Amino acid sequence: MRRLLHLTGQHRTASIDRIFGLLLAFNAGAVNAGGLLVVHMYTSHMSGFASQVADGLVLGSVPLLLGAVGAILAFLSGASTTAVIVNWGVQHRLRSSFAMPLLLEAGLMLVFGLLGAITLTWPTPFSVPLTVLLLSYIMGLQNGLSSCMTHGRMRTTHMTGNITDLGLELGKLFYRNRRSTATAQRVVADRHAMRLHAGLLGMFIAGGLVGAAGFKYVGFVWVVPLAALLLVLSLPPFRRDLRRSAYLRGMLKSPWARRVARPPDA
Repeated sequence: MRRLLHLTGQHRTASIDRIFGLLLAFNAGAVNAGGLLVVHMYTSHMSGFASQVADGLVLGSVPLLLGAVGAILAFLSGASTTAVIVNWGVQHRLRSSFAMPLLLEAGLMLVFGLLGAITLTWPTPFSVPLTVLLLSYIMGLQNGLSSCMTHGRMRTTHMTGNITDLGLELGKLFYRNRRSTATAQRVVADRHAMRLHAGLLGMFIAGGLVGAAGFKYVGFVWVVPLAALLLVLSLPPFRRDLRRSAYLRGMLKSPWARRVARPPDA
């Protein structure tokens, strides 16, 4: 339980990264599958939107083009936001540098869960409702976070890379080495990597089942429990920084307090 409450802290281990990645993959699967039912598109699949840009240009369809560009820009903005927050937290020696993007994601998901029906009616310059841009932004936040925390080794909002890596390891597993092959040259599967990629894929699918069923039978409010889970994961290191960091408390109080608050001691 203690490990679960500190998954977003600065101290990282392989087991913590794995557990955190599985939880994020579950969340992404739920949001992605639910998003399909709501807006009829997968809002984390930037490969599809990139292809849609080409389709829009060739077909001369401005709405198709603008929708794809809007989703890509929203996802890109989400990942950029994560980079800004994480690097700001690291420079100010905050323990919650990884927790703050997740806290923002939880807040946005809570807004979506409570006001999702309203955002469907809000037009945007990109020929898609605000819901599409919001979900793409959320997925960009999360994918940027999982990439930052694992130095690019893990991404949780799309499964193309995980399925590719799983296939590569399966190929190594079934490869028949010749008896005369030297030990250093033998093809050996990384079973740890296989379990990780298979686990991420399984949790993404499980999240999709839960998300699709939730949106179908409950509606937008089904996102609230998912937001609550992210909130529980992100609050412990953030609360610790609030207690120990005069600088962070000053940032939250007022613009004037920011001028006098000093960075925390190392």
